[in-house]
Amino acid sequence: MYNFNKPYINPHNINTPMCGSEYFYNISKIYPYPFGVNVTMYDSEFSKQSVMFDDYGPEPFVVNIDEATKQNNAFRRALWTGDNLQVTLMSIEVGEDIGLEVHPELDQFIRIEEGSGITKMGDNKDNLNFQKDVYDDFAFIIPAGKWHNLINTGDKPLKLYSIYAPPQHPKGTIHETKADAEASE
Repeated sequence: MYNFNKPYINPHNINTPMCGSEYFYNISKIYPYPFGVNVTMYDSEFSKQSVMFDDYGPEPFVVNIDEATKQNNAFRRALWTGDNLQVTLMSIEVGEDIGLEVHPELDQFIRIEEGSGITKMGDNKDNLNFQKDVYDDFAFIIPAGKWHNLINTGDKPLKLYSIYAPPQHPKGTIHETKADAEASE
């Protein structure tokens, strides 16, 4: 009997090609569930699935970024690394920060999925004259060459994802703690 509360997903339509390409037809063999599944956007059970963490780059990739970000408990985890772009997930503990840093050759995008903090930026490390409070659903851009830091000022871990262009960390990077990240640099 059909359950009207849950959308029907025809297993024969999962990962079917959008064009005649053999590559798209075989995509279900590349990605583990739930990443390679096309589901109705209203299927709430799908969006709450556990995320299987790995660095999926440079292959095509689909993920519920909100859920992946919230489920990540590592300080830094590369989720997708390509030749020109990288997506990392971060979980910053209460009172911790990313650490004052500058990326001379790359731009960075950060989106906060959960928690609150303050972002600081400036032209040199002794003059961070740009400061803004950030919360759930806020995003900010760090231009190449800007010194910056993000400090968790909330009462729970700050969950975010960061997009670097080009990549900043080696493919597959996982730093469970901030101390691990500092030791690897």
